[in-house]
Amino acid sequence: MKAIKTMFMGVLFLLLQGSAYAQCAMCRGTVENNVAVGDTSVGAGLNTGILYLFFMPYLLFMVLGYFWYRTSKRNAAKKEQIRRLTGL
Repeated sequence: MKAIKTMFMGVLFLLLQGSAYAQCAMCRGTVENNVAVGDTSVGAGLNTGILYLFFMPYLLFMVLGYFWYRTSKRNAAKKEQIRRLTGL
């Protein structure tokens, strides 16, 4: 129950976070300069890079969580099998 409550609170915090307009000065200057000239490809590439950097930690945690879950299920099945064989 505690794990479900913690997960619910984490999702709630992610959904209710405020907008943050933070960007390094060099990136912002480059994008503004290119947009003023009419070139929007740098801004699109920068946005793709930001999304890539945003997604990778979550993907890593999902993969590690999957392997942890799979290992714990196997260990639980082995313990259950040993318990049945020994009659405890």
